[in-house]
Amino acid sequence: MKKKSLSAQKIIPNLKNKSSNLIFKNFEKKLDKNQIYCVAISGGPDSLALAYLTKRFSDKYKNKFYYYIVDHKLRPESSKEAAQVVNLLKKIKIKCKILKWIGKKPKSNIQSLARFQRYSLLLKECKKNKINNIVLGHHKDDRDENFFIRLTRGSGLKGLVSFSEKSQNFNVNFLRPLINFEKEQLIHISKKVFKGYINDPSNKDEKFKRIRIRNLINELKKEGFDKDKLNLTLNNLKDSNEALEFYSNKNIFDNSSFNFKKNLVILNKSFFEQPKEIILRSVTNLMLKISKNYYPPRGKRIKRLLDTLELRHNVKNQTLGGCIFKKVNESIIISKEIS
Repeated sequence: MKKKSLSAQKIIPNLKNKSSNLIFKNFEKKLDKNQIYCVAISGGPDSLALAYLTKRFSDKYKNKFYYYIVDHKLRPESSKEAAQVVNLLKKIKIKCKILKWIGKKPKSNIQSLARFQRYSLLLKECKKNKINNIVLGHHKDDRDENFFIRLTRGSGLKGLVSFSEKSQNFNVNFLRPLINFEKEQLIHISKKVFKGYINDPSNKDEKFKRIRIRNLINELKKEGFDKDKLNLTLNNLKDSNEALEFYSNKNIFDNSSFNFKKNLVILNKSFFEQPKEIILRSVTNLMLKISKNYYPPRGKRIKRLLDTLELRHNVKNQTLGGCIFKKVNESIIISKEIS
């Protein structure tokens, strides 16, 4: 055996149990050995397991991974914890860069805004390094929690199945190769490789909705909550969602025209003769394309705007989500709002 291979084995432990190696075999099917990846790290067991699996993939296929951890500076100890994670990753020869959220911190909607800032910082690094893929450590438990959170908000089908294995924003792929694994499996890997992980105290703070939902799911388990049936339900909903996406994209292709120089799109009369859900999805997708925003406005706000445009003939220009809506006869023009 070559010296280089011996060295790599010392750095990246090939865990000597069937479950860990089975996870890697399934994991490596989710990535392309010819691609470059950005890996989002947090310090929890899921992201540390992700770091191990991507490093093992990188050593096997010789492709490039960039590792980043975001220091949100929402807690006094966050900077120290980020530095601890960087040192942990050095043990398996991973160089991880700390990205800092600079600026005034929110007093409400904290987790949602922190998540937005995290993705914004990661996207900037992707643009700088010409990376088209961000790998995230979301797992099956995250997906289940997200379903219940969206359910309490009255989300539509698209929102309920938003945690897919792959999504795209700003021409960057967001990949969740661990989405079909349980958190306990990832904790096992993290303990074996790193002898532990960072405990974020906010993961037990019930002032955050996600934590309350997590605790609710644990209570439902005591009542016989069947996660396999939930998994079947989510897969069925996903299939339905993909069908609606197909017809939404068809509506855009058939019934709209782009002016790329002026960054605007014209929607003709037939665009609005589709089922309501198709119209809503089509407009939402176009708004993201025009505004270049990461998140669209809530569905009920878009519905309200469309109702206004439909009911009034001489309506003034409407603005929403970084876009201007202008009604001209039976067509609507969507353009980018100048800030």
